[in-house]
Amino acid sequence: MHTTIDILEKIKYYCAYQERSHKEVRSKLIELKVYGNDLENVIIELIEENFLNEERFACALARGKFYFKLWGRNKIKHALKQHQVSDYCIKKAMKEIQEEDYLKTIEKLTSKKMEELKKVRNSFTKKNKLPFAKRV
Repeated sequence: MHTTIDILEKIKYYCAYQERSHKEVRSKLIELKVYGNDLENVIIELIEENFLNEERFACALARGKFYFKLWGRNKIKHALKQHQVSDYCIKKAMKEIQEEDYLKTIEKLTSKKMEELKKVRNSFTKKNKLPFAKRV
């Protein structure tokens, strides 16, 4: 059985390693067999010591998923909702994605897809794969 201090140190390391959502931390604490008031007290301490910050998590996830994974806004919003992030933090996170960067990314991905579709002979398939773009 772990002591409260051991668990607190373990969970601080877990949060310091990368940004975590409240949901992830809660699941990790349950995995470590911390329940009830003890669980809530650990979460409160993590928030007070700034190891856990929902807004910072949301912004980091949005930036990372957009700039590195090239996810769109809807997919990012969905991921944030799965982490049970508040609507306020989701709106704040969406502001992390610059409109100019978003449009450039869409253009780049569309161009890449159009190049791939030049090899496809069936026009029906082309239309279904990229219906909104100019014809290839």
